[in-house]
Amino acid sequence: MIDTAYVATMARYNRWQNRSLYGAADTLTDEARRQDRGAFFGSIHGTFCHLLWADRMWLSRFAGTPKPTVPNRESSRMIEDWEELKVARHDVDETIRGWAEDLSPEWLSGNVTWFSGLTGSEMTMPAPILVMHFFNHQTHHRGQAHAMLTAAGAKPDDTDLMLVELKA
Repeated sequence: MIDTAYVATMARYNRWQNRSLYGAADTLTDEARRQDRGAFFGSIHGTFCHLLWADRMWLSRFAGTPKPTVPNRESSRMIEDWEELKVARHDVDETIRGWAEDLSPEWLSGNVTWFSGLTGSEMTMPAPILVMHFFNHQTHHRGQAHAMLTAAGAKPDDTDLMLVELKA
């Protein structure tokens, strides 16, 4: 299915893309970042907050790191200060990278059990499926952020995965 090399590549891709998107967002005013643009989480800032929230939640399940302190329904408002959000994103990206680099094939071939707030029950699923979901979720919301940034006049990098080794 997937192996540890895939996970490490996706972690580098995640970091590279987040650096690009946050750099592009830095060229906008705070008002422009917070403008409701019709996305699921409203604004660029809200989308970034939700994505950070979800990454923290999955890392808590994968690596035992602390869970977010706010529920999913408040994830788009998790961090109000832009500078604080940028630091938190950088820190989580480094945590993801370190987790991916240290990931064992044994862990990746096992199952993950967690309590899902979404379903209100304990769930168990194969780790590879959840890891693919983790990275797919990131890509999905970064795509939304990329579109909002581009529409706002910012210029994030291309998103082509084949460039990750050149840029990460």
